[in-house]
Amino acid sequence: MTSAGDAAAEAASGPRPRVGLLGTGPWAHRTHAPALAAHPGSEFVGVWGRRPEAAAELAAEYGVKVYEDPDALFADCDVVAFALPPDVQAPLAVRAAAAGCHLLLDKPVATTPAAARAVADAVVEHGVASVVFLTLRFAEPAAGWVAEQAERSGWFTGAAHWLGAVFAPDGEPSAYAASPWRKAKGGLWDVGPHALSVLIPVLGDVTSVSATRGPSDVVQLALRHASGAASTAVLSLSAPRAAAGVGLEVRGAEGVFGLPEWGNVPGAYGRALDALLTAARTGVPDERGADFGARLTEILAEAEEQLLLP
Repeated sequence: MTSAGDAAAEAASGPRPRVGLLGTGPWAHRTHAPALAAHPGSEFVGVWGRRPEAAAELAAEYGVKVYEDPDALFADCDVVAFALPPDVQAPLAVRAAAAGCHLLLDKPVATTPAAARAVADAVVEHGVASVVFLTLRFAEPAAGWVAEQAERSGWFTGAAHWLGAVFAPDGEPSAYAASPWRKAKGGLWDVGPHALSVLIPVLGDVTSVSATRGPSDVVQLALRHASGAASTAVLSLSAPRAAAGVGLEVRGAEGVFGLPEWGNVPGAYGRALDALLTAARTGVPDERGADFGARLTEILAEAEEQLLLP
């Protein structure tokens, strides 16, 4: 993984890659834009959004150009960072790849396998790099913990829960509660990718999945993995505030290992950009790229199909 010092050294040896941001919502304000502006190995150059006034406000805050047309932003940039709903992101990502831009994608890449696979195929066809920002794979010490567990074997089982309070029945509304796609798709699609992004590299790819509903938007997944291990994941965005929280543990022949707490999400986003720039420079695809994102969508879509059965 490229450090901030390494990124700065690489930047000193030539022009810094130009990065444009698509999206103007709370995540763009709190994570994407500040991380892009602070990154030493790239240059944050512009913003496009579906709401022109919001794009102008965010661009003015960072002294970058506001774009009225995403294709104009693609033409001016080497890297495009996405902070958009998944099914808005996917077709724009295909266009950005065709314009030769490397892709720093949000999760999920899309909510249909066909749309997610189209992004992964565009990455290959146009020879660009891609990384999906999955928080637990870049935030420390969680990311290091995942890498450490991936080196172990003899796994027996795992259990994850991600119970968000975005749509909590009590307390003040979340800053993210105005997100229509999160309201429509629930915890399965919003936080499911986070749980899978840890369970899969540790326990192996998912070979079977079953899904059941609980109260509100609660979904419980029962997974079987290529290693033979079984795992569960309980997902929601509507937990009461006193019940909200995140946890994950894996159990096997070497013991019981729990995911450590993490923080500094903008810093994690900067490391995701480091990983993307490394993949772009070396030509070696990152394991957290669009192909992995497409696999996550396939698993979640299979689970959703089961939930829709009578």
